[in-house]
Amino acid sequence: MPGQTTVKSDPVPANFGKPVIEARDLDLTFQTGDGPVHALSKINLTVRQGEFVSFIGPSGCGKTTLLRVIADLEQPTGGAISVNGLSPEAARKARAYGYVFQAPALYPWRTIGKNIALPLEVMGFSAAERQTRIRDNLALVDLAGFENKFPWQLSGGMQQRASIARALSFDPDMLLMDEPFGALDEIVRDHLNEQLLKLWAKTQKTVVFVTHSIPEAVFLSTKIVVMSPRPGRIHEVIDCDLGTDRPLEIRETPEFLAIAARVRDGLRAGHSYD
Repeated sequence: MPGQTTVKSDPVPANFGKPVIEARDLDLTFQTGDGPVHALSKINLTVRQGEFVSFIGPSGCGKTTLLRVIADLEQPTGGAISVNGLSPEAARKARAYGYVFQAPALYPWRTIGKNIALPLEVMGFSAAERQTRIRDNLALVDLAGFENKFPWQLSGGMQQRASIARALSFDPDMLLMDEPFGALDEIVRDHLNEQLLKLWAKTQKTVVFVTHSIPEAVFLSTKIVVMSPRPGRIHEVIDCDLGTDRPLEIRETPEFLAIAARVRDGLRAGHSYD
């Protein structure tokens, strides 16, 4: 793996903890009617507790597939992966993570509060505990007072914040996010990026985030995983130490631009594997 980039600034919060995701020589090949599709190849990756890790790469490079393997939504065909020291299946059953999809995936016939309550109902939380968690998590994503609204009464950005509240409702150790802001306009996306950073700092959750956007990856992450085209491989892992205070204006600083250039170079170099 090529060398890593580290830009010195105020320290990122805490010394990151123990490994919570470990992949070793991970492979995944899909069997299709047109023959096998090699989606992931020899993935070696460690994610530590409290990190914010972004996967970035061209379309079809396996970013979402790797996230889905972590979440036990896809099964690898080679190598090994553990989540919180368990198999992905065991971690899923232990409710180790919340998952945020590209679209909010809210049920239109349920209010925002009842959408957030859905996993709590499945898990058997009491009505009183459900109400407490709905209130607390709506406040966490700046949607206090919207529990009786329906999804169609909220903007796209507000709906996605509600889906984040739902993913956090049962207090998982990790938040897995599959390009959650990709369909939003730039102004809304910037605002949600800022809110997500504040949420990460407040909860100290481990976040694994899929994106196509270089500025978004650099702005949010403590570590950026640059992936090459299919079969998806990790071309480079780039440290992103920009400190805890990251206003949008940081995107104009030399430190930010240097990391963005390194990511861009990595994406270009990754195509040389084809």
